[in-house]
Amino acid sequence: MIKLEGVSAFTAIVDAGSISSAARHLGKPKSVVSDRLAELERELGTRLIQRTTRNLSLTEDGETFLPRARRILRETIEAAAELSERRGTLAGPLRISAPVGFGILHLGRALNSFLAAHREIDLALDLNDNFVDAAADGFDAVLRIGAIADNRLVAKRLATTRRVMVASPDYLAANGTPAGIAELEAHHGILYANRESDWRFAGKAGWTVARPRAVLRVNNGLVMRDATVAGLGISLLPSFYVNEELRRGSLILLDLGLEAERAELFVVYPRDRNASAKVLALIDSLRKSFGDPPYWDCAAGPVGQFS
Repeated sequence: MIKLEGVSAFTAIVDAGSISSAARHLGKPKSVVSDRLAELERELGTRLIQRTTRNLSLTEDGETFLPRARRILRETIEAAAELSERRGTLAGPLRISAPVGFGILHLGRALNSFLAAHREIDLALDLNDNFVDAAADGFDAVLRIGAIADNRLVAKRLATTRRVMVASPDYLAANGTPAGIAELEAHHGILYANRESDWRFAGKAGWTVARPRAVLRVNNGLVMRDATVAGLGISLLPSFYVNEELRRGSLILLDLGLEAERAELFVVYPRDRNASAKVLALIDSLRKSFGDPPYWDCAAGPVGQFS
């Protein structure tokens, strides 16, 4: 009979790249991890990993068995968590991903409250500004800022936040303050790399798009904010990145007579998996922590006013 310890050792070795690294990750002696792999291979009647003095590589049978091994472990963990949930306790692993800047500024504090209320949850948070495939990368849930067009995912809105156009006092002193959308194209823009037609403004006649001269394109809001404070150009950012800088005066809000397209914050999870009680509890906790409207917009005051 196949033992879970062997399956766990096998996947750990593949993920870590060596038996020694897998042993450190599992907190087991190297000899124990090696023996568990050997026992699994005997039970299956085939070699899963080709061992050489320099490296390890999956055999053809190992490649075939790996996704099933991962599924066995995942379903075992999920089954144990479901039993805990039936007893009224949220427990076990919860793996989520979120954008770097939002995670640093706001998500960390919100997760502290969630974990304080559910101390038996083992949370793994991956901060990543690249596109994370919630359906394929093994996450229980992913936080996304922006529209969700993937029909493999279920999206639950956490908050809708303003996006504001800002510049530093030094930049405006040197380059002038734009009085309208048309004047933006003569200015230097600090742009978010993962969006096209990023500077969109709502008006009575529909959407108006401005295309400034790009001085910097980057996929991280904190880098955009800091470049704007340094006077490199104008940026359009969700207010959660800049409310403190606007309050201190290191950035100035530009009133162009139109409101910029807002940013929506979602939690998404794969449609083919029912949301676990842990994910649903996380969504509820984050909504309470952020508020409606979110606290970073309330602290900034009404549209067009920062005090």
